[in-house]
Amino acid sequence: MNTDLQGKKVAILVEKGFEQVEMTAPREALEEAGAETDLISPEDKKVKSWDLTKWGRSFKVDVPLAEARADEYDALLLPGGVMNPDKLRVNQQAVDFVKSFVDAGKPIASICHGPWTLIETGAVRGRRMTSWPSLKTDLRNAGADWVDEEVVVDNHFVTSRKPDDIPAFNQKMIEEFREGAHARHPEMAGHADGG
Repeated sequence: MNTDLQGKKVAILVEKGFEQVEMTAPREALEEAGAETDLISPEDKKVKSWDLTKWGRSFKVDVPLAEARADEYDALLLPGGVMNPDKLRVNQQAVDFVKSFVDAGKPIASICHGPWTLIETGAVRGRRMTSWPSLKTDLRNAGADWVDEEVVVDNHFVTSRKPDDIPAFNQKMIEEFREGAHARHPEMAGHADGG
């Protein structure tokens, strides 16, 4: 068994309508690498996924967002789906939770529409990122350098475009999560928000 992430605890933040495979496949990869994962949501006991073109399965919420503490986690996973990040980005509690990871320099992996929530933290300016193509303008307007690539790593952010990218996304996510929190690098000096 791969134990790269033994002793690491990963938060997975989702709202109703997250893309099922963008949570289940990375979560499985994280757990196979030895990480402990918690599904965190503003939903109370269960949260329903989206499965490509229809509603998917419901999943048990391990920790309600109201009770979640970012300092108890080593890294954050933000799955996509259109509804999920659209709801999270207008939920101040969710944005604050994500910003806590940014401020602490903890690694964040975000796929598809997931970066929408990152935009709200003010942390994408000056970062090289990718996403589902429809977020390209939003990310560029927020100051990111958007590129059309399978997986992009910039400091402690890992981003990918779509479910087809999951194998590459999982590999880079595990590498970054293994490295852990990043100290401020000299190249980050231009980032006024420190993120």
